[in-house]
Amino acid sequence: MWLFFFIQLAVVLVFLLIGWAIVKKEAYGLISSFKSRPQEEKEELIRNGYPQKTGKLLLATGMVLLFLLPLLFTSFPYALEVQIAVMVVLLLGGFIYLSKYEIPKKRKKSYIISSSIAFITLGFLAVIFYLGFQDPEMLLKEDSFEVTGVYGDEWSYEEIIHMELLDEMPEVTLRTNGYGMQSISKGHFKVKDFGSSLLFIYKGNSPYLYIETDSDKIFINSKSAEQTKDWYHQLEKLSGNAE
Repeated sequence: MWLFFFIQLAVVLVFLLIGWAIVKKEAYGLISSFKSRPQEEKEELIRNGYPQKTGKLLLATGMVLLFLLPLLFTSFPYALEVQIAVMVVLLLGGFIYLSKYEIPKKRKKSYIISSSIAFITLGFLAVIFYLGFQDPEMLLKEDSFEVTGVYGDEWSYEEIIHMELLDEMPEVTLRTNGYGMQSISKGHFKVKDFGSSLLFIYKGNSPYLYIETDSDKIFINSKSAEQTKDWYHQLEKLSGNAE
């Protein structure tokens, strides 16, 4: 929790500091590509209010993110995701709006580029969030079990070395390849005392089903504690490897 807080606070401070420097100190060189523009373009952009509007956009984004920071300490499960979404929408929408303050001969091109970037970015994030928040399901087959969704795989019951229900999730120390959001972890992570592991967990939803196979260490749970327990008991019957 505190790690997410300090990361978000650092982002807020960057936005506020750069925005303040642009608006109050006229540090227009902090704006991407402004320094490389011909002098006459710089002067026209300043007359149009482009750099000042850019600084105010960054200040506004920083203030909104600062206002949302306390959400991290509430029971709201998607606080971090909301902050990321708000930041992306504000910035992308803001840069589309800023196109109207471009010099006339570059205004249309600026609209096209900023709108295309916004469309691609939002589409990419939508896919990422959709895949990340798909509920992982455990399918129990005749000779194997499968975890569905992204990072999912299939293992035979003969591969199971050990499995148990854990009341608490061991400490996750590092994300190596996966989704590591405030409410969910899915993919490849390092777990204290377990090493490299596959996680399909909803944080704060105990119990957690731990399955060790010949090749993987798997942590999985459902939003429903009863569903997680049912997975365990069914695996116990089918595999005969539970303790």
